[in-house]
Amino acid sequence: MAIYNITAFGAVGDGATDNSVAIAAAIEACGASGGGTVVIPAGTYVTGRIELRSYMTLELEAGALLVFHTDFEKYPVVPTRWSGYECYGISPLIYGRGLKQVAIKGQGIIDGQGQAWWQVNRQLRKGETVENALTREISAKNAVLRETVKSNIVEWESQFLRPPLLQLIDCEQVSLEGVTMQNSPFWNTHLVYCKDVHVHGVKIKNPSDTPNGDGLDIDSCMNVRISDSFFDVGDDCLCIKSGIDEDGRRVGKPSENIVITNCTMLRGHGGVVLGSEMAGGIRNVVITGCIFLGTDRGIRMKTNRARGGYIKNILVSNIYMEDVFCPLTINSFYRHGVDESNPLISSPDAVAVTESTPVIEHVRIHQVTAKRCRASAGFIYGLPEMPIRDVQLSHVHIEMTTDPGEQGDEPDMVREKLIMAGDGMLCKHVEGMELHHVRIETRQGPALRLEDVRDIEVNDLKMKQPHPETPVIAAIRAADLFVSGRQSAQSRYLQIENETVSSHK
Repeated sequence: MAIYNITAFGAVGDGATDNSVAIAAAIEACGASGGGTVVIPAGTYVTGRIELRSYMTLELEAGALLVFHTDFEKYPVVPTRWSGYECYGISPLIYGRGLKQVAIKGQGIIDGQGQAWWQVNRQLRKGETVENALTREISAKNAVLRETVKSNIVEWESQFLRPPLLQLIDCEQVSLEGVTMQNSPFWNTHLVYCKDVHVHGVKIKNPSDTPNGDGLDIDSCMNVRISDSFFDVGDDCLCIKSGIDEDGRRVGKPSENIVITNCTMLRGHGGVVLGSEMAGGIRNVVITGCIFLGTDRGIRMKTNRARGGYIKNILVSNIYMEDVFCPLTINSFYRHGVDESNPLISSPDAVAVTESTPVIEHVRIHQVTAKRCRASAGFIYGLPEMPIRDVQLSHVHIEMTTDPGEQGDEPDMVREKLIMAGDGMLCKHVEGMELHHVRIETRQGPALRLEDVRDIEVNDLKMKQPHPETPVIAAIRAADLFVSGRQSAQSRYLQIENETVSSHK
């Protein structure tokens, strides 16, 4: 296949020359000939927006550093999906739409120089006004959507919709391999409506304080394989999404058939995250053989009453975690990205089930070990009108911190702010849950707290270091609770309160 070295088109890797025209010329020549490889050799190459073509590989050789301009005006307004909405936004730094057989690979580095973009976000968070030619154009093009969408997303009112470092929309046979992608303006790598995706051996990095600095976002994609990759970011490391609220339900494209293997997640708000933009549905996801170190949460599923859609058929196995706030969270009361003027979104009482009611069911979690967890051992919090259903945990070992000075944090961001510090697992509004051979050691309190649950089976839940006067299991309004196992016969193992129907042996 033909090779197109950008230096043959006038590119200079001196870290100062603007190579936008040279790189575009190399890509144009590659596309005109029916495909090939555009090579970026060793050196530091400054550029503006890059638009990829079908049947093209962008290869960064060892020692190559591709650096993007921080002049916002170099990035035109384009159709995109931004935080789950189909809308107009600032062009991604690397962009492709409707492509076939597109790849980015090599040992080089792609740097989005996100600091200038992050500063705008921080200004907006302080209540400052940001307006320029881009925001005026985006506001005009998104006028109809803005009339209907009320959101607490920071940029929405200003319409300064920061771009991802890489976004591919509606592409087939996508391959990302070997490269390092860092310092993105917004989400790092965003794949939307793509099919047959292969991500292998990549490194995705953002500073820990990057606003909305997700690593890899898989958005309404199908048949995705992610392996042997490293994430160290300022938000969720690897996130699966499928659109937000009514707009996501209108599009109606799920993320499905996704395998994540042998990845390492460092820091970030979550290791592997499903949601919260999941209105098109998420199904058939396998996560195995991964390590999470210092992420706020480990496996995280989040949604709320505005989303609709579903998360189902999730299989998690052979995971190791250290120093996380909470290793497992399933949260149907996520409080961000919502219309705060709607009181039903955060009502603690059951509301009518509608198309906006999310469903989470059929989750299997097996062979997970987590140590030095800081907030709680687990957090499974459904809706009173739509409990989280059919969850199985087996051979799970969770040790909470023993540090008496631990201040803790939120296991996840629910409607009310719940701070926990070294606590056990809380399950609320859950139906049809099984725990088999689970061990939880807490700094304080029970290993397992059940509230407003039904059809719960606990087989051999261990707490080898129980606290005096504290039960291993505390249940409130738990119907059809069955508990068994060697330790279950001990005094103070199970404490039941209020209208509970239980079977215990």
